[in-house]
Amino acid sequence: MNDKKILLIEDEVNISRFVELELKYEGYTVDKAFDGRSGLDKALKENFDLIILDVMLPSLNGMEVLRRLRQSSETPVIMLTAKDQITDKVMGLDIGADDYMTKPFAIEELLARIRVALKRNINNSKKLNLLQVGDLKLDLEKYTVSYKDEGIELTKREFDLLKYLIENKNIVLTRDKILDQVWGYDYVGDTNIVDVYIRYLRTKIDEKFNAKFIHTIRGVGYLLKYE
Repeated sequence: MNDKKILLIEDEVNISRFVELELKYEGYTVDKAFDGRSGLDKALKENFDLIILDVMLPSLNGMEVLRRLRQSSETPVIMLTAKDQITDKVMGLDIGADDYMTKPFAIEELLARIRVALKRNINNSKKLNLLQVGDLKLDLEKYTVSYKDEGIELTKREFDLLKYLIENKNIVLTRDKILDQVWGYDYVGDTNIVDVYIRYLRTKIDEKFNAKFIHTIRGVGYLLKYE
């Protein structure tokens, strides 16, 4: 039994019921919608691991559902359609579909493609939680920092500062911008606090490992890069 939740948006009742039973047999939790508008509403309001989306839907077609969904969600989407024209497939993939299947399809193939899409999404999520520059790694999920797999102890403020620098690597950041983004716009105090914490990071990373990550841009601010 797995814990993955799938939304099936399909207006053909027989197909919907058949796919639902097969998915449940494989251990998935399944929710259904029979038209585009209710399907989009469910997709935006609830959390799903994957969406199976038919193209030809009443009230709102699948292409428009996908287009609106991609404005705020990266949930994997496998599109189903009776059409087999290349232009339809290209359009769906261009809008943001992860995969495309033409009816009629073998349920075994759909299940295989679902497994691939879910695995790909897990790998992408792991990548999003890991920031890296050279051998310096920052894990957002575990809240850890390491250099060549050796752990580095940072305070929360040091971690937040390093995170901001890595997210903006190769970009020169002014002290005021760093102060606003890391300490907050309502911070009242000496702007030299940025210099103090940059020095803390240099001591714990650059100097300790003899690696040059944090660069001073005179008269402007700081730049994180690794060459």
